[in-house]
Formats: sequence, C-alpha cells, structure tokens
Amino acid sequence: MTKILFVCHGNICRSPMAEFIMKDLVQKAGLEDEFYISSAATSTEELGNGVYPPVRRLLSAQGIDCSGKTARQLTRADYDRFDLLVGMDRANLRNMRRICGDDSEGKLCLLLSFANRPDEVADPWYTRDFDAAQSDISEGCRALLKHIRPEL
Repeated sequence: MTKILFVCHGNICRSPMAEFIMKDLVQKAGLEDEFYISSAATSTEELGNGVYPPVRRLLSAQGIDCSGKTARQLTRADYDRFDLLVGMDRANLRNMRRICGDDSEGKLCLLLSFANRPDEVADPWYTRDFDAAQSDISEGCRALLKHIRPEL
C-alpha cells in the first residue's frame, strides 16, 4: 500500500484539495485498496477546522465530497507512517523538514515536481484564485499517480 500525506500551511485549502482530488483519481482508476491518502498542516492555526468553504464548493462541483475532514498538524511520526509527504510550496517543505527532521529516506517533496515543474502551488487563501490552485493540484496529482503507477 502506498501512503501519501499532502501538506500545506493550514490544512484547509491546498492539502485537503490535493487529498480529495488524489482520492478521486485513485478511486476512478480502481486502486482504492492500494493507497492511503491524507493531509495535514505545518501550523496550528486551523486545527479542528473544516475544509475552507470555497474549496468545498469547488470540489463539490466536481462531484468530490470532502465532508468530515478537519485540519490536523503534521507530526514527526507521520514521517514513519507515510511513504511520501508532499508539500505545496517551499515554505511548507522547510516547515516539514523542521517538524520531521532529517529526510534520510527522501520522502519530502513538492507536488509540482512530479509534473516536472519547479513551481509552487500558490496559496488561494492569499491569492483568492482557487481555480488556479485546483488546476495546479490536479496536474500534480495526475503526475504523482503516473509516477507511482506508470502503466496508467
């Protein structure tokens, strides 16, 4: 089983968007039993809060349900539990390293690196461009799935 943890600052916008988009891709490929997918925050600001309403609406419009998801913080134990810890931007990656410590197993990465893009997924909390974030996240998730399962 491949275990993926998506990470952003607050775990209410980008990382839950990636979590549920990836779950949807995996489900549509008939691979649900082969993956465990979740998301977390590097900060404590939003702990316990649900997915941000514009993200819920965007996912719902695509037929993706994210109800029940609440923000949680990344822990050092997550490094051992997950095969990949996927950040949305370089600040996330820096904070992931601070929380997880040495990345001796090479598990920490940026989502868009799988799409061969040096870009970051801009934070829609600040940009207000949820569609652009969703487009980048979808591209990154498709590329990540292709990386893990090249035959797809």
